[in-house]
Amino acid sequence: MGFSLGPPLTRMVKWLLIIMAAVFILTNVIGALPSNFTRLYLQAYPETYLSLTPVLVFHQFFFYFYQLVTYLFLHAGWFHILFNLYALWIFGADLESSWGGKKFLTYFFLTGIGAGVCCVLLDPSGTIPTVGCSGAIFGLILAYGMLFSERLIYLYMVIPVKAKWFAVIMGVIEFVASYSDAGSGVSHVAHLGGMLFGYLYLRGWSLPYRWQLQYHEWRRAQLRKKFEVYMRDQEKKEKHGRWVN
Repeated sequence: MGFSLGPPLTRMVKWLLIIMAAVFILTNVIGALPSNFTRLYLQAYPETYLSLTPVLVFHQFFFYFYQLVTYLFLHAGWFHILFNLYALWIFGADLESSWGGKKFLTYFFLTGIGAGVCCVLLDPSGTIPTVGCSGAIFGLILAYGMLFSERLIYLYMVIPVKAKWFAVIMGVIEFVASYSDAGSGVSHVAHLGGMLFGYLYLRGWSLPYRWQLQYHEWRRAQLRKKFEVYMRDQEKKEKHGRWVN
């Protein structure tokens, strides 16, 4: 019996891993440049303009709305990015295999952007930038717990926990930490925001899902009309004595 640290890598997950790793390496290379002026000037760019700064997005949304996406691809350190990339692979690959690449990517960005929106709305004057896709990762954990509720996840590689309870435990930890661990530098609000938007999407409360549902209803109505027209044409042909096989 074989042993694997994770599921087979899927297309969208693979590209997300590559892009995030490339951005992380690039920002670290820029930080290691020998020229002090060049290093400080270039290193300030991703921190200032690509990370999510609530005060900029809330008060100047037209100019900084893109930060709700770009902040997902920046990470604060090696532990931060390794944890997120591993979790993206572990939880994301099975979800993409189940949903397909398009729906998975939609869900990933919906929960990531939703996490950013929560950060902005709960602290609209905040000046501390937020980086990382942890909000989207917690959205993936929630979806995994809902879709594969009976699967076992091994905490610390030892303790078996069903996926549904793992999602609950992670949510409770983040909720408690949002009150007791406010000065840690970890955006617990973003983590909870990703889970919240993921739950709303999976329960069909999100606008994209409703638009999709309305589109499918419209398509069914169109197909029903075409079928009715076809049947009327067939009836007319039969009346004119044409053989029907």
